[in-house]
Amino acid sequence: MKFPIYKTSFFLLLIGVITIGVFAFFTGPDQDNDKLYYESFARHNKAHAIIIPDSVTFAGEIAPLDIFYVREGLDRELMVNTYWHSNTILMLKRAARYFPVIEPILKKNNIPDDFKYVALIESGLMNVVSPSNAAGFWQFLDATAKQYGLELTEEVDERYHLEKSTAAAAKYFQSSYLKYGNWTLTAASYNAGQGRITKEIERQKMKDFYELYLNQETSRYIFRILAMKLIYEDPTTYGFYLRKRDLYPVIPTKSVEVNSSVTDLITFAVDNNVNYRILKEFNPWLRTDKLTITNGKKYQVQIPEKGYTSYSKLLKKLEDADNIMGKGTLDTPVEQ
Repeated sequence: MKFPIYKTSFFLLLIGVITIGVFAFFTGPDQDNDKLYYESFARHNKAHAIIIPDSVTFAGEIAPLDIFYVREGLDRELMVNTYWHSNTILMLKRAARYFPVIEPILKKNNIPDDFKYVALIESGLMNVVSPSNAAGFWQFLDATAKQYGLELTEEVDERYHLEKSTAAAAKYFQSSYLKYGNWTLTAASYNAGQGRITKEIERQKMKDFYELYLNQETSRYIFRILAMKLIYEDPTTYGFYLRKRDLYPVIPTKSVEVNSSVTDLITFAVDNNVNYRILKEFNPWLRTDKLTITNGKKYQVQIPEKGYTSYSKLLKKLEDADNIMGKGTLDTPVEQ
């Protein structure tokens, strides 16, 4: 059966219109949505390259930013820490609580203040344990901790004692500086070990950290320190806006001397008007629920002062601070 020509033409035209309509229905809106999406994404999801400063120092020693791998090494660590927002903000918050403890101990031992950033990048100022069983803020291994005077027993692990582990780290830095006469190499040796640094200095016949070819972890180590120093000293330049009230305040404590064995630290905590959780929070170096005293030894246990449970009271003196703290700096002391 044959259709008249006009009917065939009409039929083909109808098929064409339907096809175009279906195609437009399934593709047109999506294409428009995609275009709007990409435009919105480009407008709101902006990432910028990091501006490298003209100069940067570690412990007064200048990093040679004219050397391409030095500049690019710093660029990498600044980029990582600038755009890893959650981690960097948390480190800045913790620094407000713990740097006031670390800084005077370094100063007392004639260690440059910049070494506080070693603890910051080692642990994020947390009592973490590494895969190699390095522990505490300063990430001491067992043998090194004992070498520098820290006590490690079943009940006591002073790698978790902030004041004592900081003093031990300062002793390590003193030892390394006597060996190398250079603070940057001293910091590098904290990561690689004095043996490795000494071996590479002798093998490569170079005494400058920036001229040594080292493993990637140690090569990055100094740049990680420099990156966190730059961000800490001028956070708003790198996009971090923290008010004083956003920081973790120092919690005042008092010392309770323990000169006889405590068979139950839970009861000890209650007797000192705190719970066991609080006792462990302020004394993480206590590794069990008892403390055995031998040979006339004594310990100082930290107990928070009255009022520690009220965060609003701890922050009260900070409420009058600038909305954006320190106009871009985090080195303004937090009042207590």
